This record gives sequence, structure tokens and C-alpha cells, in this order.
Amino acid sequence: MAKTGEIRNRERGRFSLLGSRIARLIFASNLAGLIILIIGAMVLNEMRASFVVSKKQDLVGQAQLLSNLISEDATYGFPEPAIDETLARAALASLSLPETLRGKIYGVEADLLGDSYFLSDRVIVSNLPPLREPGKISVWSKGLSEWAIGALSAVTPARGSDAVRTQTFEEEFAEAILGNDAASQRFNDRGQRIISVSVPIQRVSAVVGILTLESNDIDAIIRAERAALVPFIAVAVLVALVTSALLTIGIANPLKRLSLAADEVRSGSSSTLNLPRITKRHDEIGRLAQSVEAMTAALFERITANESFAADVAHELKNPLTSIRSAVETAELVQDDPVAREKLRKVIAQDVMRLDRLITDISNASRLEAEITRIPAESLDIARFVRDVTATYEGLSHQREAAIRFTDATMNSGLKVQGREGPLGQVLRNLIDNARSFSPEKDTVTVTVEQGRIGPQTTARILIEDNGPGIPDDKLEKIFDRFYTDRPEGAAFGNNSGLGLSIVAQIIATHQGSVVAENRPEGGARFIVELPAT
Repeated sequence: MAKTGEIRNRERGRFSLLGSRIARLIFASNLAGLIILIIGAMVLNEMRASFVVSKKQDLVGQAQLLSNLISEDATYGFPEPAIDETLARAALASLSLPETLRGKIYGVEADLLGDSYFLSDRVIVSNLPPLREPGKISVWSKGLSEWAIGALSAVTPARGSDAVRTQTFEEEFAEAILGNDAASQRFNDRGQRIISVSVPIQRVSAVVGILTLESNDIDAIIRAERAALVPFIAVAVLVALVTSALLTIGIANPLKRLSLAADEVRSGSSSTLNLPRITKRHDEIGRLAQSVEAMTAALFERITANESFAADVAHELKNPLTSIRSAVETAELVQDDPVAREKLRKVIAQDVMRLDRLITDISNASRLEAEITRIPAESLDIARFVRDVTATYEGLSHQREAAIRFTDATMNSGLKVQGREGPLGQVLRNLIDNARSFSPEKDTVTVTVEQGRIGPQTTARILIEDNGPGIPDDKLEKIFDRFYTDRPEGAAFGNNSGLGLSIVAQIIATHQGSVVAENRPEGGARFIVELPAT
């Protein structure tokens, strides 16, 4: 119930746009770049030093030119030069300066002699904005802008003498009266950001007045630049959000559905993954879904096979146990017949031998899969390996005493395969023992290693041949089934569990090889094992 509740809780967030870590990562990664873009745009708008410097240089040039004109038209006297206030105002009025540029003429005592705004009868009319609290967005954007400027001011290189300082008009005038060009930026009495340039008006080399030019179009240009950036920022934000949503729908949600389906399989709510839309995708997620689906199908196939194996084991164990119980019960009835008791004893001994063989083979089969997974594959010289296995049969005495003859048809070419010694050794022993059990007494089982080919792939081919009765044609594939036994009359009883060839087929399959059985034309059976050569 806890697992089911967990799955339900996760399913509630299946279609939540920010309900997964991947979705949040997608949004965060997209928005991080946008935030940097927005901060950079705001900082670039605020960090206008280069524009201010250019504006200053332009104003200095204009002011110097106008100062020369006024000096020629409105100054007089030698050796004590002075400025004619009337002529100075007339000269200033005749300049027809634009609305964004304001000119002023001061005397040497900082007294205002003329102002272009008043001389041109220009009336400034503007409506006062209504009083209201600034919005949250305005406060946030202003704070962000100020923070960005403060953070970057430490790493922003100074512009040296070209930078326009922030200073009062009195400081600017005091520098100009000394005969120097002075420039500063400040706010005027109407709250406008201005760039002010003051240059001396000279007669010969004496300073008789000061010409000040003030440009108030800085804020307008900055606002225009910000307004021009707003559509781009809006489009960038929209694209980032749409892209994040598409990535979430295309990546995060399918992965979440895949995870939920896997949890359902784990909890037993479902036996298979049912995600046709995801498995049909031609990308990594589709391949992942196909792999998980195939893995789930393989696991259930293995579970089914284990259940079938357990049922077969119970059946096979029950037969000898039934026979033993019957023999024991019969032995109590024939206690006075020594011949009958001896026959029953032999039956019990054979059944015990069969049980021992069954239990041994069942144990080997159950351990086989774990051993194959645990033991790493290594490069094996197949001819040398088969020779070593067959050598273990030298000097052994079995009931039929069939000898083993090994033949290396590879002519010591060093043919190698990638495999595991333990499982492959078990394959050879099972096939050799099977061939010996069917061979006539004092006969020979031949084991041959040769080089083969399947298409472009070179293979190592192992042949195990005997001179026994052969295999019925309709049983050439069935003999590899579990617990299948079909022994000729007179064969030793209890020596075979029916698992040996099944184990062989399973081991060879894990080595990407094949094993088949066929009948020899001259009589007997032949088993052919083929493994891909390296």
C-alpha cells in the first residue's frame, strides 16, 4: 500500500510543468541566460561613459567655436579687455541653438549675462505627473540596475582624463575661469540629467567671460535605447519559456511516465510497460524506453522460465521419490524373499543415484546464471583449452570405458575466443559425458577443434562425435529442453537428469554462440559448438 500511495503521489505531479527536477533544471538554465541578458542590457544602458565622453567632446568643440565667435563680436578694450553684455546677448541669440542645447554667458564674477532659453523667448511647458507610489516592477528594476552598476563598478576600468566627472556648476566655473575647458555631468533644476561644458571667452589672453553649453538629451536617448530593447527582451523571455515548456513536454514528462511505468511493474500493478508513444520515438528517450521494455519482457520471461523450472523440478523429484516409497512399502511385504528384497534394494539404489544426479544438476543449473554474470570473460586459446579439458578424462574408468581422442584441426594457429573457463569447461564435460554414455563399450569419442566461418565472422568450431545409436530426427532440437531424456534400451539408469544439454545450450547462448546436434552418416551423433573468434 505504501508503494501504491507513493506511485499515486508521483502520478499527481505527472503533468505539473515544474513537478520534476529535469523540468526545473531546463527552466533554470534557460532563464539564467535571459537574466544575464537583461542585466547586461540594463548595465549597458546605464554604463554610458563612452557616450557621455563623445557627447562631451562634441560639446567642447561647439563651445570653443561659439566662444571664438562671441570673443570677436562682443569683446573690446586693450590693455584692459572686457565683454559687452548687450553684444554678447545678441551674439548668443543669433546662434539659434536647438531645444536640447542651452547656452549661457557668465561674467568673470559668475554673474549671468545671457541665457539662450530666455533670449529666444522659449517657453517650457510640461504637465506635472500625478503623485503616486512607484510600482513594484519599477522599484525592482531600479534596484536591479543600481545593484548591477555597483557590482560592476569595481571591475570597470577607469577612463582616465576623458571621463566626465560629476561636479557642481561652481566647481566647473572655477576651473573654466582659470582658462581651462571644464566639463561635468549633473542634474539641473528641473531634475534632468545634463552634460555641461564651460569654456573661457578670451580677449587676447585675458578671460573676460565664460560660455556654458548644457545638453539635456541624455535621458531621452537612454529611454529610447531601453524602449528599443524591451521588445527583444520580451521576445527572448517568450522564446525561453516556450522552449522550456517544449523541452519539459518532450523530455521531462516522458521520463516521468517511464519512471512511473517502471514503478508500476516493480510494485506488481502491471506486468509490462505500455508506452507505445514513447517507444516509437526516434531519439535517446525512445531507445531508453525500448531498452527498458525489452528488459522488463526479458525479466518476466525469466521469471516464467524459473516458475516452469520449479514445476519441472518438483515433477522430476517426485518420480524417484514415489518409486522409493513404493519399493520400501513392497519390501515390508517380501521380507522372506531374499531375491525380491535384492531387486527392491537395487531399485532404491538406482533411484537414490537418480536423485543425487538430479539435485547436482539442478544446483548447477540454478548457479549457472549468477556465475556467468559474475565471472568476467577472457581471451582463451580454444585448442589449448579443449585439449586441457579432454586430458582430464585420461585414466578414468567408467562403466562403458569410452576413450577420448582429441584432434586439433587448427594446426596450432592460436585461434582465440572470448569466454569464461568455468562455464565453457562445463559445456565440454556435459557433451563428452553425454557422448560416452551413449557410446559402445571400449569405443572412442572424438573431440575436434577447427576453424569455421559464418558470413564474415570467423568461428571456433568444436565437434564431439560418438558411435552410439544416434538421435531420432524429430528429437534433434528437443534434446536441449530441460529434463528431456530419451535413452535407448539397456542404457544406464540414473546417470542422466535431462539438464545437461539444456545447460550447454544456455551457456553457449550467453557466449553469443550456437550448438546443434546431428546424426553422422556412418552412424552415431555429432554435436557442433560454434563460438565467435576474436
